Amino acid sequence: MAQKNNEALVLILAFAITGGLVGGGIWWFLQQAKSPPGAGLLPSPSPGKLSPPPSPLAVSALPEPTQVAAGTVINIDGSTSMVNINEALKKSFQDSFPGTTVKTAALGSNAGIKFLLQGKIDLSASSRPLSPAEQSQGLISVPITQDQIALVVGLDNPFQKSLTIQQVRDIFQGKITNWSDLGGPPATIRVINRAPTSGTYDIFQHLVLQDQPFGTTANIETMTRDFTTPILRMLGQDGLSYATYAQVARQQTVRILAVEGTLPGDANYPIQRQLYYIYKNPLSPAVQAFLGYATSPRGQAAIANLAQ
Repeated sequence: MAQKNNEALVLILAFAITGGLVGGGIWWFLQQAKSPPGAGLLPSPSPGKLSPPPSPLAVSALPEPTQVAAGTVINIDGSTSMVNINEALKKSFQDSFPGTTVKTAALGSNAGIKFLLQGKIDLSASSRPLSPAEQSQGLISVPITQDQIALVVGLDNPFQKSLTIQQVRDIFQGKITNWSDLGGPPATIRVINRAPTSGTYDIFQHLVLQDQPFGTTANIETMTRDFTTPILRMLGQDGLSYATYAQVARQQTVRILAVEGTLPGDANYPIQRQLYYIYKNPLSPAVQAFLGYATSPRGQAAIANLAQ
């Protein structure tokens, strides 16, 4: 009789444990289902450096579309650093799904996020992470690719040396103002800074200046609008500025300076960041299709071809 009681007790305990495991699994699945695609995918970078980002293919929960309805229209605005990426994905997406239209503009990361919150666009291209305040308004960021920020001078600039991160920081804070202080000829360093509306401005301040303010010395000029081409035209023999590598890699009028002995394109180049597409909940079918495509092998191949 005692043996039967022990067997019954073992069975009851086994059922209880099994029920607990099943119930816990259901609870975990339901909690995961509540999270929007892409939410909380990438932590904020630590001061002074950008942590290696996860691959978009690894973090995106958005499926690659197999078909997209003709007549689908997607409006994108935002980062000037992502102009080439936007155009590459636009062409590839429209070629893959005839009858779809992707409209693109590039008025800066901050402007794109503002327009997204106002409901004027479907997707914001951003070269900076979302702030907590922006996330609290229902914005979700999806990492798309990694980018490097290049320091550029004019072709006629005689300075040929590599800069350290500390030297770059001191230049943009107004502590170093002459090329001779860097081993170059005696001439004022004419710093051309990007507009504060630029996401590249924000991330450069974060990564290089360690969230300290830019300098306000007489040799530093801050642009009022975020356009790269006018900056490059202003460099001359003594100017220095910065831009996303993709925008200047094939430029014939500027030269890229090495930082810590490395140039953009090298895996060890120290000024790197993540680029994002940002959407506002709820996720529309059109935006889901485009993001699913952008993070798919086909979309990533279209982006990778830009560097070739």
